[in-house]
Amino acid sequence: MRQHKSMSRRRLLWAGGGIGLAAVAAPLLNATAQAAPEGFRTSVTDLGPGIVQFALMSGIQVGDTVYIGSRNLAPTRVIGFHLPTRKVVSQTEIGYGHSIQALAADKDGKYLYAGVLTKGDEGKPNLYRWDLSTPDKPAVGVGRTEDRDIRELAVAPDGTVYAVGGIPGKAPALWMYDPADGKMTNLGIPDPKATLARAVAATDKTVFFGAGSVLSGGGEASKASLYAYDRAKAEFANVTPTELEKDPSVRELAVFGDQLVVSTSGSTEPAKLAVMDLADLSSYAVKSTDGKVVKNLTAAGDVIYFATDAGLYSYSTATEALAPVEFEGPDLGEIWGLDHADGRLTVVSGYGFVGEIDLAARTSVITELGKAGAPLSPQTAMGIAADDTYVYVGGNNVIARHELGTDKVLNLRAPGEAKDAELLAGVLYTGQYSSQGMWAYDPANDKQPHQIASFPSEQNRPLDVCQDPVNRLLLVAAQSDTEGGGSLWTFSPKTGKKQAFINPVDENQTVRAVTSRDGVAYLGGDNPTTTGPRGTVVAFDPVAGKELWRIDLPTSLTTGVAALAVQGVNLYGLTRQGGFLVIDLKTRKVVHTADHRDICPGFAAMVTSRGMVYGVSDTTLFRFDPKTFAVSNVVPEINGGWYSGPHVNADDDGRLYTMRGRNLVRIDDRKVS
Repeated sequence: MRQHKSMSRRRLLWAGGGIGLAAVAAPLLNATAQAAPEGFRTSVTDLGPGIVQFALMSGIQVGDTVYIGSRNLAPTRVIGFHLPTRKVVSQTEIGYGHSIQALAADKDGKYLYAGVLTKGDEGKPNLYRWDLSTPDKPAVGVGRTEDRDIRELAVAPDGTVYAVGGIPGKAPALWMYDPADGKMTNLGIPDPKATLARAVAATDKTVFFGAGSVLSGGGEASKASLYAYDRAKAEFANVTPTELEKDPSVRELAVFGDQLVVSTSGSTEPAKLAVMDLADLSSYAVKSTDGKVVKNLTAAGDVIYFATDAGLYSYSTATEALAPVEFEGPDLGEIWGLDHADGRLTVVSGYGFVGEIDLAARTSVITELGKAGAPLSPQTAMGIAADDTYVYVGGNNVIARHELGTDKVLNLRAPGEAKDAELLAGVLYTGQYSSQGMWAYDPANDKQPHQIASFPSEQNRPLDVCQDPVNRLLLVAAQSDTEGGGSLWTFSPKTGKKQAFINPVDENQTVRAVTSRDGVAYLGGDNPTTTGPRGTVVAFDPVAGKELWRIDLPTSLTTGVAALAVQGVNLYGLTRQGGFLVIDLKTRKVVHTADHRDICPGFAAMVTSRGMVYGVSDTTLFRFDPKTFAVSNVVPEINGGWYSGPHVNADDDGRLYTMRGRNLVRIDDRKVS
């Protein structure tokens, strides 16, 4: 095995543009631990940053500069991309939270406001202001909403700032920041059953608040709701068009002249666009699209431009014609910013580039932000898959391919997020969030990953991917953010046949975990609602689509299943708060339980390797004894840099791969005879 030099720099190759960029330098440590008391020898090899890119989550054009907010990078920051020179000419570090989804500027273009997303509310400001007249001076925190996450901002013509967002378990409020006195005020909760607000727009007289339940949907959670807040009377009025009420959420709002434009996120129906008369909100037109989401609204005259998951579209308010924006250029991926000026659309792509589209000429110019001077940083990671040649790490709009035995890393482009993945015969299969189904990548034949199967769009969040070697199927556990519950997906790589089994546990429990033995799929249920079983394990026939048997978790395990693995005749399960159980698959009885919250305080993942079941939490990599089920720490304080829960996978030789901080690590854990 090749030993890495301690200070080598890993090469980062952008597959999309063929641009070679030096990644963040990281020492590659190959430290071998002493044999543990129970007779294991463990070595940990640092393979460098798992994913390096300038990941982004927002964009807005102010004058001739596009300001772009970072995503899942440390520190959080906003950069300024100058369109005439196509260079990054300014940046400010926010340094708090993990992402910036909301950007808004005042009418004079002097102040840029940024809203922050965080993992936990530390009582710090989540609203920042950057004075664009002095871009060398950093943005400053000016206010804090008690809803933790700011998802959208709007600045009224008089300079008053309005913010919306949310925090789990609490209905979102409309917040106001007054720059005259620096105060942040809660203006009230218009929709007590909403779980998230992502849209706000403001005029001199009215603030429009758009919400719903694109996260934590189902049950009694509300769907799309639109409220008008009278600034003088301090009163809310429900003005939701009837045609939008079946969609899970209002996605975006914008005021263009005398019209309010409203877009939605779709679920069981396609997303919609509504144009409302500001003088009479009961007068409106609604247009259904082919997309799963409509967002990034901009306008030129009577033409509204917007982005969907399928690309760019235009809508004429005069003719009510809806059409794709045609141009020569690459796939734009997930779009986070769209503005119109002087016959051009400026697109901020989650693939890490800015696209300039000439509408008349139907041409485009693409500028990679890394090449233009954006800082490249290690990103928090998602799914991991490994064999004896490559290790793949999922991120936002990217899958990093690490070539084992070399320093080469290739960034592949895939829209959304590769939540989990498996490798079969050298081919990578992923579950892609949101509503992207399954994707595949064959390094021998493919330049980029491609979609191989779609599934019901409301089953939007794949969580766990495994193989069923008996039935020659890939199995995917999925969650429905908007409708509640979840599903099991099956896909045959040989025939392309697919199936989706909706709510195989029950209508409340998502399918958070899946594993397989002897052609039976074992599903781990997790109930986010307040009623019903907390968690259930279901044995399921993935071919016939029939339940075989089920076991509700013992009452001592108070949360749902986070991870499952099989070793021998035993099914291992971990809950979302470190509860551990073992089910004997022959007797179908729980034969062991334990509390491992000290090493597994939250979400977890498990894998079977070399006859042992290994688990990883946000803090620790550990193993279970196959006879006594006792737990032992393998790598304490691993503290992986995860965005949506930890992952661990094994290569063909049984070596484990996971994250330590934001670096990919290989763990060789061998029993000493």
